[in-house]
Amino acid sequence: MMTTTRKTLKRGALAAAAMLFMSVAVAGGYATAATTTSGEAVAAEQAEGLGSLVADYKTRSAGRYTGASWAPFAKALKTAASVAADASATVPEVAAAKTALMTTAGNLEAADEGTFQTITNNTFWNDTSGNPIYSQGGGVFKFGDTYYWYGVHYLGAESYRANPTRKYDNQVSFVSIPVYSSRDLVNWKFENRVATRSTPINNGATLGQAGWVGRLGVSYNENTGKYVLATQAYVGGGHGVLFLQGDSPTDTFDYAYFQTQVVNSPTTGTGDQTVFTDEDGKDYLIFSNREGRSRAFVSKFRESDSLRIEPGAEIGRNSSGREGNAMFKLDGKYYHAASDLHGWNTSVNYVMESSSVQSGYSGEYVLAGTEMDYSHVTQTGFFVTVKGTKQNTVIYAGDRWADFAWNGIGYNQWVPITRTGARPQFHSMTQWQFNVTTGEWRVGPANNYILNPNFQADRIVVSQVRGWTNTGGGVTNVSPGANGSRFALQLGSGSAGVRQQITVPAGTYKLSTYAKTAGSVSGAQLSVTDASGATRTLSIPSSSGWTKRESAEFQLAAGAATVTIRTNSGTLTVDDLALVKTSGDDPPPVGQRYEAETAPAVCQGTIDTNHAGFTGTGFCNGSNAVGAYAQFTATASAAGTATLGVRFANGGSAARTANLIVNGSTVATVSFENTGGWTAWSTKNLTVSLNAGSNTIQLSPTAADGLPNIDHLNVGSA
Repeated sequence: MMTTTRKTLKRGALAAAAMLFMSVAVAGGYATAATTTSGEAVAAEQAEGLGSLVADYKTRSAGRYTGASWAPFAKALKTAASVAADASATVPEVAAAKTALMTTAGNLEAADEGTFQTITNNTFWNDTSGNPIYSQGGGVFKFGDTYYWYGVHYLGAESYRANPTRKYDNQVSFVSIPVYSSRDLVNWKFENRVATRSTPINNGATLGQAGWVGRLGVSYNENTGKYVLATQAYVGGGHGVLFLQGDSPTDTFDYAYFQTQVVNSPTTGTGDQTVFTDEDGKDYLIFSNREGRSRAFVSKFRESDSLRIEPGAEIGRNSSGREGNAMFKLDGKYYHAASDLHGWNTSVNYVMESSSVQSGYSGEYVLAGTEMDYSHVTQTGFFVTVKGTKQNTVIYAGDRWADFAWNGIGYNQWVPITRTGARPQFHSMTQWQFNVTTGEWRVGPANNYILNPNFQADRIVVSQVRGWTNTGGGVTNVSPGANGSRFALQLGSGSAGVRQQITVPAGTYKLSTYAKTAGSVSGAQLSVTDASGATRTLSIPSSSGWTKRESAEFQLAAGAATVTIRTNSGTLTVDDLALVKTSGDDPPPVGQRYEAETAPAVCQGTIDTNHAGFTGTGFCNGSNAVGAYAQFTATASAAGTATLGVRFANGGSAARTANLIVNGSTVATVSFENTGGWTAWSTKNLTVSLNAGSNTIQLSPTAADGLPNIDHLNVGSA
């Protein structure tokens, strides 16, 4: 029941906790552990788990956190250390100390603004020791101040990683359940295998003998002080939810219970499932029924010990079936997401929303941003909600495995989700950067702006390739593609072409592709046309084998851009397209941030919140008039040159200009280009000289259309 928010966790009735570890009789379709454990032995195991947490938290340094958040944590740590060392401590005492320690650790507030870390998709991820991360069908859960990532290591993952250029059907033999830890959600340290093939389960069997293990999540129960892992399992001829539990997040977990039926579900077991922990600390199983998977359910974990799934609340039906069931919460609303039912295939995400976790859900709609490349060529995996000091961000964690069947490189694909207007928005990127402290994210410097550039989303032969619009002639995807990929795009003989419209920031770019031709080819080319109407073309000469073609650097204006592939005759086959920014208005290193809505900043206009993506609590919407300025007061430790990063959005049809006035003197005239929409934020980097101490930095519009919307100002030394 541990939650990722900074709210105090509820406390249950601890006095009866010790009894929860005794075996119970088989009843009502449930199988239970056959062993019994004395209260003294349980207390000792619990204390050992608490001791491991104490040892970890003793590595925290007071200087990295605010004094107000450190004081209660230090007190809880001291108490927890005392309880862990007390041989006579009872189970309720150990559980209470553990809960208090994790609660205060979760409430620790960083003294600085953190740093941006880079997440790169379309690759195989490694842990901090350079070893492969194996984590299919799992989830990330925050206990205390640390994120823990649990998933399944399947045999096929090893085969696919070693050679991702062929299919590996039915290699889903269970190997283990690893756990990794991270404080920044980017760098992951391997901790332990919480379960292996030799882990004992009921009836004398082991996990290695289970017909299936997968789709798992972990919760913390404050009453028992136990971490409970719930996973799908096929055990002894029966489908159900298998419960394992441990005394710390990285403990070796033991068998606890096997539940074959969730009341109200028409089938035993579950179709797909994930674990969702609400802001109040209550845990829920999100799942569909196993056969047909037409019904979506939200079921509460039993609060006393988290070892039972209570009757399911049906929140939606779809006769076609859905899988990959998962849930996130953003800005007070619950969102249930799922994918098409077709065997771990890529899919758009279908979303239902509600203001209540177990009732009142809307009909399905497609999650915006998942259409053009089928959710970055994934199926719904799980979500991670980060409540930062500046903004809340949901991370979508997509599964790319499909029996490890040749559908793009890498198992794990993570992208951010934000609220755009009334609905969430999926941001498909090959690379992005995330600051876990502030909750902010930005596009990575090596991001490929073309969507479905490897033509992998469909995973079947089609005449209309996902994310691309046919402009004429014969169009299909063919197999294999370049560099061992599964598919490529083929434009067949005669005049043929496709195009795609994307949004790009202003900057310098390179365009590239792998290509080959057949027959008498003329006019084969890849081009991009920017918002100003300028077109840059990469001509593709004849080549019987795969050859990389790359343009020289060129400029693109901010806004909508159209990527076009065409040939006038012959057959052109292309794969692995890339449009990558080589330089431009990238965010500067974060120095001191000044929000436009926070005094002593001045906004001659209104502070608004109607366009998503801003940091802080709002942005400056200046009056449409010459001289209707936005002004910041910035402090410099010494006189000298400084880098200013002005974060802005311009959804107008033309650039907006402003005088940059520093300490009363106009030092430059700045053009704020169209960013592609009022929710598309960009950063303009400027260099100025500042005085030691206080400085006024003013942006004063030179035309009647006023300023763009101004979010904040970053000030860092050059």
